[in-house]
Amino acid sequence: MGTRPSAVATLVERTSRYTAIVALPDGIKAEQVAPHLTRSLLGIPPQLRRTLTWDRGREMAEHQAITAATGMPVYLCKPRSPWQRGTNENTNRLLRQYLPKGADLRTFSQADLDAIAHELNHRPRKTHGYRTPAEVYADS
Repeated sequence: MGTRPSAVATLVERTSRYTAIVALPDGIKAEQVAPHLTRSLLGIPPQLRRTLTWDRGREMAEHQAITAATGMPVYLCKPRSPWQRGTNENTNRLLRQYLPKGADLRTFSQADLDAIAHELNHRPRKTHGYRTPAEVYADS
């Protein structure tokens, strides 16, 4: 979340930590988020598109439509349990270097967000023996 009502969605593949950042230019209500999220999810290779774990925000009220369109079951975390999405929470912390709290995220185009994701995906990670998420993802 940036300044209300601006937000982006982050999709992080758990094993490789490969990240996609989805612009939400139409708003943060479920019916506004679902088409953007669905489009991004359909860009993921089917063999890697197994499940999606999300927090319990109202923006996922359309989770059944997302599952129907993508074939990906959506699991919702228990309330006040951010550790159930640890990889995503860590990635969101890294994103704060590019998207500071309080920023108006509507000023970032999808191309801007793709460039940020590219930087994150080509940043070596200790957890991968200093390989990048892009390298690990490509091996999947």
